[in-house]
Amino acid sequence: MQQLVYFLRKYRFFLFFLCLETIAMGLIINNHSFHRSKFVSSANSIVGGFYHNSSAISDYFQLAEENKRLVAENNELINRNEQLLKIIDSSKTFLSKDTLKYHQQYKYISGKIQKNQYSSINNFLNINLGKSDHISKEMAVINSKGIIGITEHVSNHYTRVQSILNQNSSISAKLKNNSNHMGNLKWDGKDYNIVQLEGLPRQAKVEKGDTIITSGNSAIFPEGILIGTAINVIGTQTSVNKVVNIQLFNDMSDLKNIYVITNFDKIEIRNIELNADE
Repeated sequence: MQQLVYFLRKYRFFLFFLCLETIAMGLIINNHSFHRSKFVSSANSIVGGFYHNSSAISDYFQLAEENKRLVAENNELINRNEQLLKIIDSSKTFLSKDTLKYHQQYKYISGKIQKNQYSSINNFLNINLGKSDHISKEMAVINSKGIIGITEHVSNHYTRVQSILNQNSSISAKLKNNSNHMGNLKWDGKDYNIVQLEGLPRQAKVEKGDTIITSGNSAIFPEGILIGTAINVIGTQTSVNKVVNIQLFNDMSDLKNIYVITNFDKIEIRNIELNADE
């Protein structure tokens, strides 16, 4: 209290001057429309800037929640798109069929990568989905840019995914511009953003920049999932053992949000394949 009194006594003239200045400014603003409009405009600008900055800070801290909401919405749109495609396909095949009674083959489940390995010979990823999310072994894992891998070991809440950057990985792929020419997608263990397409037939003509997609020739990946673009061909175009180097659309060192694809027809397809081998 004594320090406050000392402060007021020491700066009493300066404080009295500030008080008079404030009163003078108030009188000027209240009695002159020009000054009042300038004051209001300046005050609005200052307050507006403050609210803009505070809003930007608030938005920054809400980015994680907003991103989570957008992923959920995107997942819902993907599943609705899959349903609509199946309805359209059914209506083309069976014109007299009630299209409300369609059969949905694929469902997409959104999740996140918790651990991403990409620098060894046989790489794996861990995702935050498991048996409680209806995840099982041998399910496709992708994101908005393309393929990532296949689920391998599943616990109640987590799953280990065999990355496409794994020398044991082999996925059926094809040229987008020619649906009849297929090969096997492999990885030579060198560059984590470049994989190889092997086993293409001689007549398959591959040009630099050609898009490579999944062939759909399995019970895991649907047809048409993006993989990457052709960089070059090792061997001649007519060679039996030619290899196509592919630049992945994904940066495999920078992955976060993913989708796991459920194929409702996987068991039926596998049973047909087993019976065909007998």
